[in-house]
Amino acid sequence: MQTRYTSTAILLHWLIGLALLCMLALGFYMQSLPLSPEKLKLFSWHKWAGVTIFLLVCFRLAWRLSHRPPALPASMPPWARLAAHAVHWLLYGLMLAIPLSGWLMSSAQGFQTVWFGIIPLPDLLPRDREMGKLLTQVHVFLNWTLIACISLHVLAVLKHQFLDRDDLLSRMLCRTDKEK
Repeated sequence: MQTRYTSTAILLHWLIGLALLCMLALGFYMQSLPLSPEKLKLFSWHKWAGVTIFLLVCFRLAWRLSHRPPALPASMPPWARLAAHAVHWLLYGLMLAIPLSGWLMSSAQGFQTVWFGIIPLPDLLPRDREMGKLLTQVHVFLNWTLIACISLHVLAVLKHQFLDRDDLLSRMLCRTDKEK
């Protein structure tokens, strides 16, 4: 029986996790800036990173659907298994919905998304100021929901590692030379 995630799944987990934390920090920082060329540049970078994370999440989801993850510990009660699966799928949903909401928001506000400043992405909506405001609220709400889910995820990992001592965390860590 498989006891660890694949190397690809581990790499994608930590890469996307780090990227999300950077994006959240950048998003909060950008909001505090006055309108300036610097702020517009950061918004462009934020959108580039959002598209990139979206594509990585699509690849990760395809990988996840084609590579069965290791089983949860047998000691976990059914409600905890259900909660773990629910939070994981909610995280996937949010990691897809947030960049889409940002793209929709940019479209409605009349700011085209140009990936890495090279590849223009089509606007998904016509320019509509009220829709842009609504989508801004949706984008912010989804991000706060993501922060809550990430917090739950991390707290659950810490509980498993330090209270349950079921070695759940080792499934998602890189192998050491001793383990190979």
